[in-house]
Amino acid sequence: MPEWLIAFLESLGINRPLGSGWISVVVTFLLAALATWLSIPAVRRFSLSAGWADQPNHRRINRAPVPNAGGLAVYAGTLAALILATLLRPIIIAEVKAEVLAILLGGSVLVLTGFIDDQFHLPPVFRLMVQTLAALLLVATGIRIEVGFGGDFAPFLSGLFTVVWVVAITNAINLIDGVDGLAGGVSFIVGISLLAVAAQFTERAASTILLAAVAGAALGFLRHNFHPSAIILGDSGAYFLGFVLAATSILGNVKVTTIAGLVPTGLFLLLPVADTVQVFFRRLAKRKNPLSTPGQDHLHHHLLARGFSQRRTALVLWAVTLTTNLVAMAVQGMSAVVITTTGVGIVVMLGLVVWRKGMTARLSGVPNETAPYSGAADTDHEFAPGEEGDRSK
Repeated sequence: MPEWLIAFLESLGINRPLGSGWISVVVTFLLAALATWLSIPAVRRFSLSAGWADQPNHRRINRAPVPNAGGLAVYAGTLAALILATLLRPIIIAEVKAEVLAILLGGSVLVLTGFIDDQFHLPPVFRLMVQTLAALLLVATGIRIEVGFGGDFAPFLSGLFTVVWVVAITNAINLIDGVDGLAGGVSFIVGISLLAVAAQFTERAASTILLAAVAGAALGFLRHNFHPSAIILGDSGAYFLGFVLAATSILGNVKVTTIAGLVPTGLFLLLPVADTVQVFFRRLAKRKNPLSTPGQDHLHHHLLARGFSQRRTALVLWAVTLTTNLVAMAVQGMSAVVITTTGVGIVVMLGLVVWRKGMTARLSGVPNETAPYSGAADTDHEFAPGEEGDRSK
């Protein structure tokens, strides 16, 4: 290996450039992206034949049935990459097996819950209970936000903060899934940024390998989900991505002495959190129940109302997410080389997806803004118990 490459890898925080550890992470990322990308067409065809699709209605953007089982491909791609990574380098997985399995088990439960909800409409309270149980599983296995205050109540507060954090992020990712490519792109950006930070610390090996798989799966999915979209995540995929990002963001990472101690980690997920918070308070200000009143008051709705296309809306909110993530990396003490490399890498990979998707749309004669499969749902389903027949969020 050339000396300049070794020096560059060391500047990124890779302690053993000649070792196979970092290569395993890269391979896991590529395997997840490839497995997800290749599986989507088959998942899409089967979803349409089985009726697993969001039908057009007056509150949705899509103008034709759009398959909502994309989350199954993301989940399968993530698992496939992790299994192959285990075969390629068992030691890496063995060292973090308990933490990885705990996160995957909780994620699996949420994938199942989200998929059943997409097809058969589960009550919101039941979904919230399942999300809480999945978060408690993390607490039980030691994945938690450690607090340095509260005295004898510190363990309880630790568990409470962890559950609130995980449930909130899980739902926040689901709620921004309102235009083609938005939730997948945001998840990819956050995943790569968290991966760049986690890779600096050996004690965050579980986060590193999981984030590589999830970020790769999100990128592979975006190839089919950016406008004009052929498939959407559905609750199954949004829950899975949100849960894994929430869990890995605190794994071996967050120890707070005040509530403000959550801010550095929160910056990574600022966009989905801010979107959910502003919707909550807007509805309260209008004397509406924020947990049961559907509406079109998310950030992407405001951009669409101002005349932005779906593509431009997604790109703008991707840019906001990238900016907050680079700031978050700086706050956490990452070097300029790590921050710059991460930012350039994200832009290049997303740029390739957008370019390739545009080329495919033009060659197939499908206008970018009038494609028949365009159609992520509005984002009020999660908190709309009175709208069980309406698949908008």
